[in-house]
Amino acid sequence: MAKATAEFMSIADIKMGETGPTGRPWPKLPVPAPPDPSVPRRAQIIAMTNQKGGVGKTTTTINLGGALVETGRKVLLVDFDPQASLSVGMGVNLHALKCSIYDLLLRGTDASFDDVVLPSSVPNLDVLPANIDLSVAEMQLVSEMARERCLAKVLDPIRDRYDYILIDCLPSLGLLTINALTAADGVVIPLECEYFALRGMAMLTHTIDRVRESLNPGLSLTGILPTMYDHRTVHSREVLDRVLGEFGDQVFHTVIRRTVKFPETTVAGEPITTYAPSSSGAAAYRSLAREVLARRA
Repeated sequence: MAKATAEFMSIADIKMGETGPTGRPWPKLPVPAPPDPSVPRRAQIIAMTNQKGGVGKTTTTINLGGALVETGRKVLLVDFDPQASLSVGMGVNLHALKCSIYDLLLRGTDASFDDVVLPSSVPNLDVLPANIDLSVAEMQLVSEMARERCLAKVLDPIRDRYDYILIDCLPSLGLLTINALTAADGVVIPLECEYFALRGMAMLTHTIDRVRESLNPGLSLTGILPTMYDHRTVHSREVLDRVLGEFGDQVFHTVIRRTVKFPETTVAGEPITTYAPSSSGAAAYRSLAREVLARRA
């Protein structure tokens, strides 16, 4: 079995066939061609989910979106967490919001998608913002007909506007997360390279399997993304080895290292691909974008 490497070079410097950070040979990840304009758009919807908080879901949603935009894709970021970290991280002023995804999710409001969606500072990267109102949606959804499909009803009509829709889920496996999984084509699981983050993986994968069986037969696991990796510690390498042993090729070759640049991008309100385009973090998310495009092709 491949083992995580104790040495770590920038992902941008790894050549095909060389040993990558997961201990596996680095795959060929060609520069993606832009979408064919003659082919009608139908967005791939990917949910970023993990019931443990602080594992990099929001960071991954924002920066994968920024990296996908660089390949010529048009991307929508959906903030589906009442904490609204994605909205803040994309520079949205929550106090100035007149409506949010909450108004689209539940019946009884006249808000349309165009009333809620916001352009970001990055061309072709839009945001569907959230605020604290979303915290009561879980209770209100219980009385809705087909309550697991409320988000799908919001996103399905606008899939022809985007190439990718990325959903930043809250850290729980409640009804809001079930809605995200029911609307999605794929799931990316950001997984902090730390023992307690690993413990809940069985419950999470079981939930994904149940949603696939009961609500969304087309749902698949796009990949597991090791995050906050520190190659200098034995613990990080041991956790990554355990993930590789249990999930094999479902684990992305790309590994996201700890870096001070990610918190800085939150303050700047933009992805790392535009804030620090030459950084190792930007290179890692560009690599992830290529893997996602290859796996979702």
